[in-house]
Amino acid sequence: MHSISQEESARYVSRKRPVQVVAVSSGKGGVGKTNVAANLGVALANLKRNVLLLDADLGLANVDVLLGLQPRFNLAHVITGESDLAGTIIDGPCGLKIVPATSGNYLMTDVAPVAQAAIVHAFSTLEDTPDVLIVDTAAGISENVARFVQAAQQAVIVVCDEPSSITDAYALIKVFSRHYDISRFQILTNQTSNASHGQQLFTKLRKVTDQYLEVALRHIGNVPHDDYLRRAVQQQRAVVEAYPSSDSGLAFTRIAQKLAEFPATTGPTGGIEFFFEQLLHVDTVCVGSMA
Repeated sequence: MHSISQEESARYVSRKRPVQVVAVSSGKGGVGKTNVAANLGVALANLKRNVLLLDADLGLANVDVLLGLQPRFNLAHVITGESDLAGTIIDGPCGLKIVPATSGNYLMTDVAPVAQAAIVHAFSTLEDTPDVLIVDTAAGISENVARFVQAAQQAVIVVCDEPSSITDAYALIKVFSRHYDISRFQILTNQTSNASHGQQLFTKLRKVTDQYLEVALRHIGNVPHDDYLRRAVQQQRAVVEAYPSSDSGLAFTRIAQKLAEFPATTGPTGGIEFFFEQLLHVDTVCVGSMA
């Protein structure tokens, strides 16, 4: 594994600037998590932020499919050395940059430490550091998902009004809080009939967590289901780009504006802070120790 020299470390330190890292997760699949991540990315890009969307659903990646893109390389090629990270980045709508992953690759569902170290080094060498990094994680409570959420400054959990979605969201919050020391979660209610419905859904989840867990939940916003959202998905476009004045498009814009107000932290935030050495201002010693 390539180690980072003192000269390289000094160069990375001189380039460092605060970056906001947002992990988008869900307790189960099928709740619109990737659509949320993509639309928040586009909405933040519309706010003149330099946004990089990392598809971290390492086994069932589909950000590129959702947005109608055809990448030549993806994160798996970075791990194997067939491409550098910059070579995988593709242009999305409205200036959004995307690092695609791979779909249907079983080996990517459980990335070994040496492969994680390769990703660490790849991000450390990026010249164009984004203002915002959005990480679209896999659904569920695997250790790989937890690492990404643990390292992020904001953990956004997507929930829809289905019994299994609520149950699985609670399970995710329980595991992440008790085993990974993650205590603050932003809850995004999705595919609801209206804003009131979304607030009721959030209240239902918070009542359970308040009773059994020591966590803080915040309702960051609600995205209603409308025909324009469905049309955008069929057209493989972000609804924020295709139908910005729709109810769902406006909802994503409002949530993005809230995210944009959160400050970027400059210190280590979790167990894989070395992964975000360049992004979160963690000491370069962390990266070197993992090489």
